[in-house]
Amino acid sequence: MLETVSLMGAGFIHALSPINLIAMFVSTALGITIGCLPGLSAAMGVALLLPITFGMDPATGLIVLGGIYCGAIFGGSISAILIHTPGTPASAATAIEGYQLTLRGQAARALSVACFASFAGGLLSCLSLYFLSPVLAELAMQFKSPEYFWLSIFGLTVIAGVSSKSLLKGLISGVLGLLLSTIGMDPMEGVERFMFNQPTLYNGINVTCALIGLFSMSQVLILAEKRIVERARAVKFSRLGLSGSDIRRIAPTVTRSWIIGNLIGILPGAGASIACFMGYNEARRFSKHKEEFGQGSIEGVAGSEAANNAVTGGSLIPTLTLGIPGESVTAVLMGGLIIHGLQPGPELFTTYAGMTYTFFAGFVLVQFFMLAIGLSGCRMFAQIARLSDAILIPSIFILCVVGSYAIHNNFVEVVIMVIFGVIGYFVRKFGLNAAAVVLGLILGPIGENGLRRSLLLSDGDWTVLFSTPICWVMVGLCVFGVLSPLLMDRLEKKVQTEATGEGASEEKGHWSNRGG
Repeated sequence: MLETVSLMGAGFIHALSPINLIAMFVSTALGITIGCLPGLSAAMGVALLLPITFGMDPATGLIVLGGIYCGAIFGGSISAILIHTPGTPASAATAIEGYQLTLRGQAARALSVACFASFAGGLLSCLSLYFLSPVLAELAMQFKSPEYFWLSIFGLTVIAGVSSKSLLKGLISGVLGLLLSTIGMDPMEGVERFMFNQPTLYNGINVTCALIGLFSMSQVLILAEKRIVERARAVKFSRLGLSGSDIRRIAPTVTRSWIIGNLIGILPGAGASIACFMGYNEARRFSKHKEEFGQGSIEGVAGSEAANNAVTGGSLIPTLTLGIPGESVTAVLMGGLIIHGLQPGPELFTTYAGMTYTFFAGFVLVQFFMLAIGLSGCRMFAQIARLSDAILIPSIFILCVVGSYAIHNNFVEVVIMVIFGVIGYFVRKFGLNAAAVVLGLILGPIGENGLRRSLLLSDGDWTVLFSTPICWVMVGLCVFGVLSPLLMDRLEKKVQTEATGEGASEEKGHWSNRGG
């Protein structure tokens, strides 16, 4: 315990360096900008800006990615409240009550509630990040080759279904990623595999190029095929700020949504889009002012935003300790770790503990930057939310090309990025899962090495894969991973139906009463 406290203190000292503070400010502002633009996602933002972290210290680079992640989740609430268009899927529930408050001339109040709730949810989620991560990391220290094989399978089964409407399509996405991971030199025998005489592919496909292509370039293609329309004009609003009565009113809701969002974040396969609706539903369930829901309730806004931001800290726990990201954003963040030469697992809490706790401290401080930037800059971000696709499309395209070329100053990697952009486009069109493709690409070598090394050490005896209690636990988790997407899909549909259905009926009743 004393060692943990010591590492926490040292982490804050390093995180408070001028370069890290500047990185927090800039990355959080960029994240909010990306989040408030409808059509762009947190995963796309993190993937797009990943190359700028190459020359940075690993801790600073991770802080930048964390700032973009947190900022984008909150930024989605700005467009959801002002123009009734969620900037990210995580803000879908916020739009229900937030826009109603805007129509009533209370846009500033809604934005203030969203900003405060996002800050509180994100800050409280850091508690679990600090105290649960080392526990899971100690468990991971017991893993050997067979356990790592099953861990990679578990990761694929979980992520394969998390964002796919069909489990089969999710598994196809994971298999596609596994096939792509075989490109390059064989790690055991040194034989060329699918390299097509390209020395660039010696070490396999560059993960950054794949991430930029799948999440950013594919988004360019998706936006380009749609008819370009101007965004709705954002409503003018007064100075932001919350009264003491508003804070006291939303405090129980924020606490409740923090617990919900944190638990959902820790569970692989859930995500912020489910958390926001569950936080919203529970806010309505426990509210003393149920008549306000559907007409503009600050508790509804607080419930949604506290829950989706609480997911951020929780989702990093399985990502950093076990290498199991629960959603697209953390899959991209995991790619960022690998790019910096870091492997998720126990080493992050032993060999690289200083770097890890600096990142944790930076993640805490990012929440304060998000609060300050959110309260002071919402008026500016409201205007940014109106940017046309005619400006976004060429801007994102240029950043994709420059980012992929800057990795090694190699044009071949630009071509790889474009190829993955086309793959990502068709992945989206056919309802497959880009995050599963990425995870297959990352976990493929881990699973292959674990399997082949286990069989090599056991002279080909397959029973070695079931030789320890941890192996059997991992097998059980794999079965759970296959079934969990089905359960999560039912849960998401249920909470969305409850949220939208009851909200609509309440609003209808309100207007009927007014008409009478």
